[in-house]
Amino acid sequence: MTVWLSRLTLNPRSRAVRADLGSSKAAINLHRRVMSLFPETEGDDARAQFGVLFRVEDTPQGYAVLVQSAHEPDPARLPEGYGALRSRPLDPLLDALKPGRRIRYRCVANAVRRPGATTRELYQLKAVVPLSGRVADEWWQRKATAAGLDVESVLSHPVDTVRGPRGTSGEAAKQHMRHHRTQFDGIATITDADQLRKRIIAGLGRAKSYGCGLLTIAPAGGAS
Repeated sequence: MTVWLSRLTLNPRSRAVRADLGSSKAAINLHRRVMSLFPETEGDDARAQFGVLFRVEDTPQGYAVLVQSAHEPDPARLPEGYGALRSRPLDPLLDALKPGRRIRYRCVANAVRRPGATTRELYQLKAVVPLSGRVADEWWQRKATAAGLDVESVLSHPVDTVRGPRGTSGEAAKQHMRHHRTQFDGIATITDADQLRKRIIAGLGRAKSYGCGLLTIAPAGGAS
């Protein structure tokens, strides 16, 4: 299976782009736009079927959307003038992962804690508690360690919170919740290349339909 990494550079003059970005439902709109790049499917979760993860980046040149997928996206499915889509296989990078290599990482993730029923009742907590600051960094440390990384540094900051359904079908699709997002950047050393490869492909954490979970890496130079 080939894994693709694509960059969709958005055209700020496009009405469709402005409509997608200029709404309180921007994350949902972008999810739908990203999924439109792939064939229609009868399944309940097309995102999982095509292995789609995405993240919006605000660059000096304007907004861009990074898209990772197990199927090559089709730029012909975009509205005319929406933006430029460039794709490349991610396999060479995944095949080159080795223990001891230092990498730079970035991930926008849904850093939350889900207290048990007794704890929620005792402290009057919600079912999902968003994390921030040092506690969010500790959450990331645990996730990164499980993903085969030894984190050397982490810099985090909150990203806009989005509101959307809990799931894609049934009662979950009718129940809405807020998805809190945090961006994590830093340096890490690979400890388990196989596990890291799996996590990059599958994504980290929840709320993947809302721009969370895409872990991107690049060489940092040197070795631990």
